[in-house]
Amino acid sequence: MQRDADAITATGATGVQARATRDSDDQVATSGFGDVGTRRPVKPDDHLRIGSSTKTFVATVVLQLVGEGKLSLDDTVERRLPGVVHGNGNDGSKITVRELLQHTSGIHEGDEGHETPADYYRHRFDIVPPDTLVKEAMKHRPDFAPGTSWRYCNAGYILLGMIIKRVTGHPWSEEVDRRILRPLGLRDTSVPGLSPDIPDPHSEGYDRYPDGTLIDVTRTRAPYTADAAGAVISTTADLDRFYRALLSGRLLRPAELDQMKRTVATNAEVQHAFPGARYGLGLFSIPLSCGGNYWGHGGDIVGFMTRDGFAEDGRRGVVVSVSTEFVDAENRSLRQTRVASALIDHALCGAG
Repeated sequence: MQRDADAITATGATGVQARATRDSDDQVATSGFGDVGTRRPVKPDDHLRIGSSTKTFVATVVLQLVGEGKLSLDDTVERRLPGVVHGNGNDGSKITVRELLQHTSGIHEGDEGHETPADYYRHRFDIVPPDTLVKEAMKHRPDFAPGTSWRYCNAGYILLGMIIKRVTGHPWSEEVDRRILRPLGLRDTSVPGLSPDIPDPHSEGYDRYPDGTLIDVTRTRAPYTADAAGAVISTTADLDRFYRALLSGRLLRPAELDQMKRTVATNAEVQHAFPGARYGLGLFSIPLSCGGNYWGHGGDIVGFMTRDGFAEDGRRGVVVSVSTEFVDAENRSLRQTRVASALIDHALCGAG
């Protein structure tokens, strides 16, 4: 695992933390620096932005509400959020909660992120309401008819956060805290809201540009806009505890966990990075080289990349946090992802 962690830093990443668990055995490998300026090493308890790994937390709350009879996977968006999804061929009466969870809604996914360091410095503290992504999506025609294809869609999960609030009367973040964080004792997991900061200790997050420029992008309000699609801050230890509890059946009843694991094929873009990947309800299923598959949900957000993978029963798992994102450098980003995926595969297959 240490060799694999070092291989990730060799791609140009500033720092890496990898945690592998099996039952009560917990091993951590770190590589590189948590702060390039001071050359502080990465620490095993560093906080990190987990990006789209947030989606599994949100999906878990939605499925808990389904199990409680307060929501149905067949409910339409129009029923739960009247008038929100409409215009330019978008029709919330034809999109279900299941399709939002599974990225089969057809809602258009717009471009995100910043193209240059100047973009980051100019916009890092902007306060952009999360529903802006939904409103932007409504300016475009759907990518496909609901349920007929697959394309990753952050706007769909922002809609799910809105549905959670409509059903419970509380923001999705409060429901995640009440239903998941407190029962599992995940004290290092939080939703930052408008704060641009990450709790200490933390690795600094960096963006690396094609010309080699490296800038510290740790402080940003981008997670506020990402909302239910990617706002959560956590640690590798807390993420490990969450996914293991989920897959072992501690958070969902068997019927809802079974629904979560009913997968569909992903598109060519995802297949290029994760061959054989399929998507359930807030969970990816990815093949292992030794047979079978693992479950998890990676995340990419300004300055951070998270990759994780867990055995079917949750007894074994791996979480990888990389504190560098490549901007407009698809080949290097793909290489970083593949090396991180190799670490997960080696750790899970080597565990027997």
